[in-house]
Amino acid sequence: MHLEFENAGESVTFVFQIKIAIMNIPAELKYTKDHEWISIDGDIATVGITDFAQSELGDIVYVEVETLDETLDQEEVFGTVEAVKTVSDLFQPLSGEIVEFNEGLEDEPEKVNTDPYGEGWMIKIKMSDPTQVEGLLSDADYKELIGA
Repeated sequence: MHLEFENAGESVTFVFQIKIAIMNIPAELKYTKDHEWISIDGDIATVGITDFAQSELGDIVYVEVETLDETLDQEEVFGTVEAVKTVSDLFQPLSGEIVEFNEGLEDEPEKVNTDPYGEGWMIKIKMSDPTQVEGLLSDADYKELIGA
């Protein structure tokens, strides 16, 4: 947007840049109020943080998961994500054993920013109570939560 003003015979131009973020919220995934996404394949749940979460955090510089091969209850902390300005806990969306960590994030944590639903996934959980999936948010519920 350009605005032009004339002041005492001098023309002054102001340029405004408006950034409109369009959040990617895939319909086939489930979500949590803690901004994690979940993809279910049999008894394995793949987990990462949402596009909204990564955009709010900013540039991701480190992902730490020290709970590999541990069984955690739903909503327990399974790791942390560190951005330039903050560190945030990551919460287990479903009870179960963490069977895999995305080791690619050790060398390229920025994949959480560039591809949060693909190469930026964080962990895989072998679910101990698949009925907990019913309590997760749909894409419409998550959009409402974040005001999208």
